[in-house]
Amino acid sequence: MIIFQSLFPDGAGNKRFYKKSAMKIKYLIFVSLVFLNGCGCEAIVNRLAFAPAETATDVPEILPAGVREVYIRTADDIRLQCFFIPRRSSPGIIIYFHGNAGNIYERLPELVNLSKTDISVLGVGYRGYGKSTGKPSEKGIYLDGRAAIKYAMEELGYARDEIFLCGRSIGSVVALELTRNNKFAGVILVTPLTSGQEILRAHGYGPISLLVGDVIDNMKKLPDIFCPVLIIHGDKDEVVPWVMGQKIYSQLNVSKKMVTISGGHHSDLERVGDVLYHKSIAQFIRASGGG
Repeated sequence: MIIFQSLFPDGAGNKRFYKKSAMKIKYLIFVSLVFLNGCGCEAIVNRLAFAPAETATDVPEILPAGVREVYIRTADDIRLQCFFIPRRSSPGIIIYFHGNAGNIYERLPELVNLSKTDISVLGVGYRGYGKSTGKPSEKGIYLDGRAAIKYAMEELGYARDEIFLCGRSIGSVVALELTRNNKFAGVILVTPLTSGQEILRAHGYGPISLLVGDVIDNMKKLPDIFCPVLIIHGDKDEVVPWVMGQKIYSQLNVSKKMVTISGGHHSDLERVGDVLYHKSIAQFIRASGGG
């Protein structure tokens, strides 16, 4: 089960998620979660580990031009709030998995920017986030991702080799899990983490990391990845250190590229990187046949 999401600010650019004081509180909560996990208190751990916005964001009747609010049903009958931005001139689509806090509506600016690379975008709101029903859990967000892929293929008509998965922060865990032994057009990982154990060690919780096992272990997924991968990471990331992105990159045995945003932190890569950030994604999509 996932017990680390509260360590990862969501990448939405909202300052309330990134203050150091808030991070310290989250670390203290995490220590408690580890012991709860050891006691098998799965329901309590899942409830505390995820950080959706406290209230569902009201979506205005008039969305940005070209944006559609859609709802997707999962295999376990959860209703997911998602946003779809079609680009008829492009044969491809990006399925976007966000960070751990807030909700998918707060990511609309990022989704719109991704669509400017001349590709359709489907932003997925995890269960328990925004107007999605259910409660978040590790197994649950994997089901959410699979439902989004099924929707893109069966309802929107995209072939598997026309689909790009994009995972930001904790979303990288979803993107890599769903890519295992599946040949998608490509995978985009923004500030990806290596594993829960390494996150703990990076933040000074080495002894506790021994209790965790292989929870959120992205590294173990890498041998099962068979499509091109783009990694974007800031060299000043204080939440998921840049070396984690570099380690993932070094262990991939596929066509790959890593872009380092100089001066970029965990949640400001679009602003700090600007042209480089968006240009790298556009080039990757074109090179992989999606644009």
